[in-house]
Amino acid sequence: MGDADGGAPVALVTGGAGFIGSAIVKALTARDHRVVVLDRVGDDAVDLADEEQVRAAARTVLVRHGRCDVLVHAGVNFERAALRDLDAALMRRMMTVNVEAPLWLLQELTPSMAEHHFGRVVMVVSDTFFDPPPVPDMLPYVMTKGALIGAARALARSLGADGITVNCVAPGMTPPPVPEPGLGSNAAEGVRSRQAIPRTLVPEDVAEVVGFLTSREAEALTGQTICPDGGLVLR
Repeated sequence: MGDADGGAPVALVTGGAGFIGSAIVKALTARDHRVVVLDRVGDDAVDLADEEQVRAAARTVLVRHGRCDVLVHAGVNFERAALRDLDAALMRRMMTVNVEAPLWLLQELTPSMAEHHFGRVVMVVSDTFFDPPPVPDMLPYVMTKGALIGAARALARSLGADGITVNCVAPGMTPPPVPEPGLGSNAAEGVRSRQAIPRTLVPEDVAEVVGFLTSREAEALTGQTICPDGGLVLR
Protein backbone atom coordinates (compact mmCIF):
# COMPACT_ATOMS: atom_id res chain seq x y z
CA MET A 1 0.00 0.00 0.00
CA GLY A 2 1.16 3.51 -0.69
CA ASP A 3 3.21 4.94 -3.52
CA ALA A 4 5.27 2.67 -5.72
CA ASP A 5 8.38 4.39 -4.41
CA GLY A 6 7.54 3.38 -0.85
CA GLY A 7 5.71 6.56 0.18
CA ALA A 8 3.16 6.40 2.96
CA PRO A 9 -0.48 5.69 2.08
CA VAL A 10 -2.83 8.66 2.03
CA ALA A 11 -5.95 8.66 4.20
CA LEU A 12 -8.77 11.18 4.13
CA VAL A 13 -10.86 11.41 7.31
CA THR A 14 -14.06 13.42 7.47
CA GLY A 15 -14.99 14.68 10.92
CA GLY A 16 -11.40 14.19 11.97
CA ALA A 17 -11.57 16.99 14.51
CA GLY A 18 -14.27 15.24 16.53
CA PHE A 19 -13.59 13.12 19.57
CA ILE A 20 -13.94 9.81 17.69
CA GLY A 21 -12.58 11.25 14.45
CA SER A 22 -9.43 12.56 16.14
CA ALA A 23 -8.79 9.12 17.66
CA ILE A 24 -9.08 7.64 14.15
CA VAL A 25 -6.62 10.23 12.83
CA LYS A 26 -4.19 9.31 15.60
CA ALA A 27 -4.54 5.58 14.90
CA LEU A 28 -3.96 6.01 11.16
CA THR A 29 -1.00 8.31 11.75
CA ALA A 30 0.51 5.66 14.02
CA ARG A 31 0.14 3.25 11.10
CA ASP A 32 2.24 5.59 8.93
CA HIS A 33 -0.60 7.10 6.91
CA ARG A 34 -0.45 10.63 5.61
CA VAL A 35 -3.77 11.85 7.01
CA VAL A 36 -5.88 14.65 5.61
CA VAL A 37 -8.73 15.86 7.83
CA LEU A 38 -11.92 17.29 6.36
CA ASP A 39 -13.87 19.12 9.03
CA ARG A 40 -15.34 22.52 9.71
CA VAL A 41 -12.25 23.38 11.75
CA GLY A 42 -8.59 22.81 10.95
CA ASP A 43 -6.23 23.44 8.07
CA ASP A 44 -8.61 21.99 5.47
CA ALA A 45 -11.89 23.51 6.65
CA VAL A 46 -14.78 21.99 4.70
CA ASP A 47 -18.53 22.14 5.17
CA LEU A 48 -19.67 18.56 4.53
CA ALA A 49 -23.14 19.89 3.72
CA ASP A 50 -21.74 21.71 0.66
CA GLU A 51 -21.32 19.35 -2.28
CA GLU A 52 -18.95 21.62 -4.20
CA GLN A 53 -16.67 22.09 -1.17
CA VAL A 54 -16.62 18.33 -0.64
CA ARG A 55 -15.74 17.56 -4.25
CA ALA A 56 -13.12 20.31 -4.37
CA ALA A 57 -11.49 18.96 -1.21
CA ALA A 58 -11.22 15.48 -2.72
CA ARG A 59 -9.65 16.85 -5.88
CA THR A 60 -7.19 18.86 -3.79
CA VAL A 61 -6.08 15.70 -1.98
CA LEU A 62 -5.38 14.02 -5.31
CA VAL A 63 -3.42 17.01 -6.61
CA ARG A 64 -1.35 17.39 -3.44
CA HIS A 65 -0.62 13.71 -2.81
CA GLY A 66 -1.11 12.06 -6.19
CA ARG A 67 -3.52 9.49 -4.78
CA CYS A 68 -5.87 8.60 -1.95
CA ASP A 69 -5.78 5.09 -0.53
CA VAL A 70 -8.22 5.38 2.37
CA LEU A 71 -11.48 7.22 3.03
CA VAL A 72 -12.95 7.20 6.53
CA HIS A 73 -16.27 8.97 6.89
CA ALA A 74 -16.60 9.93 10.56
CA GLY A 75 -18.35 13.24 9.96
CA VAL A 76 -21.89 13.40 11.30
CA ASN A 77 -24.89 15.63 11.74
CA PHE A 78 -26.52 14.65 15.05
CA GLU A 79 -29.66 16.77 14.99
CA ARG A 80 -32.53 15.20 16.89
CA ALA A 81 -36.26 15.29 16.21
CA ALA A 82 -39.25 13.08 16.91
CA LEU A 83 -41.58 12.08 14.08
CA ARG A 84 -43.99 14.94 14.80
CA ASP A 85 -41.16 17.47 14.58
CA LEU A 86 -39.51 16.28 11.37
CA ASP A 87 -39.42 18.60 8.40
CA ALA A 88 -37.83 18.44 4.98
CA ALA A 89 -35.09 20.93 5.83
CA LEU A 90 -33.87 18.92 8.82
CA MET A 91 -33.93 15.65 6.89
CA ARG A 92 -32.06 17.27 4.02
CA ARG A 93 -29.32 18.51 6.38
CA MET A 94 -28.98 15.07 7.93
CA MET A 95 -28.85 13.20 4.63
CA THR A 96 -26.40 15.66 3.08
CA VAL A 97 -23.74 15.25 5.77
CA ASN A 98 -24.36 11.69 6.92
CA VAL A 99 -24.96 9.96 3.58
CA GLU A 100 -24.33 12.15 0.55
CA ALA A 101 -20.93 13.63 1.48
CA PRO A 102 -19.04 10.30 1.36
CA LEU A 103 -20.68 9.46 -1.97
CA TRP A 104 -19.44 12.71 -3.54
CA LEU A 105 -15.97 11.99 -2.14
CA LEU A 106 -16.00 8.49 -3.57
CA GLN A 107 -17.05 9.72 -6.99
CA GLU A 108 -13.88 11.81 -7.02
CA LEU A 109 -11.54 9.33 -5.31
CA THR A 110 -12.42 5.85 -6.56
CA PRO A 111 -10.92 6.28 -10.06
CA SER A 112 -7.51 6.78 -8.40
CA MET A 113 -8.10 3.84 -6.06
CA ALA A 114 -9.07 1.65 -9.00
CA GLU A 115 -5.98 2.73 -10.94
CA HIS A 116 -3.79 1.47 -8.08
CA HIS A 117 -6.09 -1.51 -7.46
CA PHE A 118 -6.25 -0.63 -3.78
CA GLY A 119 -8.76 1.26 -1.69
CA ARG A 120 -10.15 1.10 1.81
CA VAL A 121 -13.43 2.81 2.65
CA VAL A 122 -14.79 2.84 6.20
CA MET A 123 -18.08 4.44 7.20
CA VAL A 124 -18.58 5.20 10.89
CA VAL A 125 -22.23 4.42 11.58
CA SER A 126 -23.95 3.40 14.84
CA ASP A 127 -25.17 0.27 16.59
CA THR A 128 -28.42 2.15 17.19
CA PHE A 129 -29.44 0.95 13.73
CA PHE A 130 -29.58 -2.59 15.14
CA ASP A 131 -30.74 -1.64 18.65
CA PRO A 132 -32.65 1.66 18.49
CA PRO A 133 -32.78 3.51 21.80
CA PRO A 134 -36.20 4.04 23.40
CA VAL A 135 -36.21 7.76 22.68
CA PRO A 136 -38.28 9.15 19.80
CA ASP A 137 -36.01 12.03 18.80
CA MET A 138 -33.14 9.91 17.46
CA LEU A 139 -35.26 8.85 14.47
CA PRO A 140 -33.39 10.90 11.80
CA TYR A 141 -29.98 9.87 13.16
CA VAL A 142 -30.80 6.16 13.18
CA MET A 143 -32.42 6.38 9.76
CA THR A 144 -29.49 8.12 8.09
CA LYS A 145 -27.00 5.71 9.63
CA GLY A 146 -29.07 2.85 8.25
CA ALA A 147 -29.01 4.46 4.81
CA LEU A 148 -25.22 4.68 5.02
CA ILE A 149 -24.98 0.97 5.86
CA GLY A 150 -27.10 0.24 2.79
CA ALA A 151 -24.88 2.39 0.61
CA ALA A 152 -21.75 0.65 1.91
CA ARG A 153 -23.18 -2.80 1.18
CA ALA A 154 -24.06 -1.82 -2.39
CA LEU A 155 -20.67 -0.18 -2.95
CA ALA A 156 -18.85 -3.24 -1.63
CA ARG A 157 -20.35 -5.25 -4.49
CA SER A 158 -19.69 -2.69 -7.20
CA LEU A 159 -16.14 -1.68 -6.19
CA GLY A 160 -14.68 -5.01 -5.11
CA ALA A 161 -13.31 -5.95 -8.51
CA ASP A 162 -11.14 -2.82 -8.38
CA GLY A 163 -9.49 -3.89 -5.13
CA ILE A 164 -11.61 -1.51 -3.05
CA THR A 165 -13.25 -2.67 0.17
CA VAL A 166 -16.13 -0.86 1.83
CA ASN A 167 -17.05 -1.55 5.45
CA CYS A 168 -18.88 0.08 8.34
CA VAL A 169 -17.90 0.44 11.97
CA ALA A 170 -20.85 0.82 14.32
CA PRO A 171 -19.75 2.10 17.74
CA GLY A 172 -21.84 1.72 20.84
CA MET A 173 -22.49 4.58 23.23
CA THR A 174 -19.12 6.30 23.51
CA PRO A 175 -19.49 9.23 25.90
CA PRO A 176 -18.10 12.48 24.44
CA PRO A 177 -16.05 14.87 26.59
CA VAL A 178 -19.15 17.08 26.83
CA PRO A 179 -22.31 14.95 27.26
CA GLU A 180 -24.98 15.27 24.57
CA PRO A 181 -28.22 16.85 25.84
CA GLY A 182 -30.66 14.13 26.82
CA LEU A 183 -27.97 11.44 27.05
CA GLY A 184 -26.98 11.74 30.69
CA SER A 185 -25.26 9.37 33.05
CA ASN A 186 -28.41 7.30 33.64
CA ALA A 187 -28.76 6.58 29.93
CA ALA A 188 -25.08 5.69 29.63
CA GLU A 189 -25.27 3.37 32.62
CA GLY A 190 -28.36 1.69 31.19
CA VAL A 191 -26.55 0.93 27.95
CA ARG A 192 -23.36 -0.16 29.71
CA SER A 193 -25.27 -2.60 31.91
CA ARG A 194 -26.61 -4.37 28.80
CA GLN A 195 -23.18 -4.82 27.22
CA ALA A 196 -21.52 -8.23 27.41
CA ILE A 197 -18.38 -6.33 28.44
CA PRO A 198 -19.79 -3.80 30.94
CA ARG A 199 -17.23 -1.04 30.68
CA THR A 200 -17.38 2.48 29.34
CA LEU A 201 -16.44 2.63 25.67
CA VAL A 202 -13.69 4.99 24.50
CA PRO A 203 -12.87 6.46 21.07
CA GLU A 204 -9.85 4.17 20.72
CA ASP A 205 -12.21 1.18 20.62
CA VAL A 206 -13.49 2.52 17.31
CA ALA A 207 -10.16 3.79 16.02
CA GLU A 208 -8.38 0.45 16.33
CA VAL A 209 -11.09 -1.34 14.35
CA VAL A 210 -10.92 1.34 11.67
CA GLY A 211 -7.15 1.00 11.59
CA PHE A 212 -7.40 -2.73 10.92
CA LEU A 213 -10.03 -2.30 8.20
CA THR A 214 -7.75 0.11 6.33
CA SER A 215 -4.88 -2.39 6.24
CA ARG A 216 -3.87 -4.83 3.53
CA GLU A 217 -4.55 -7.65 5.96
CA ALA A 218 -8.27 -6.80 5.83
CA GLU A 219 -8.57 -7.40 2.09
CA ALA A 220 -11.08 -10.27 2.51
CA LEU A 221 -13.48 -8.09 4.55
CA THR A 222 -16.01 -6.03 2.62
CA GLY A 223 -19.67 -5.17 2.95
CA GLN A 224 -19.50 -5.81 6.69
CA THR A 225 -20.63 -3.81 9.71
CA ILE A 226 -18.47 -4.36 12.79
CA CYS A 227 -19.81 -3.26 16.17
CA PRO A 228 -17.14 -2.32 18.74
CA ASP A 229 -19.85 -1.81 21.35
CA GLY A 230 -18.86 -4.13 24.19
CA GLY A 231 -21.22 -6.82 22.96
CA LEU A 232 -24.44 -4.83 23.13
CA VAL A 233 -25.34 -5.97 19.62
CA LEU A 234 -24.52 -9.58 18.73
CA ARG A 235 -24.61 -10.14 14.96
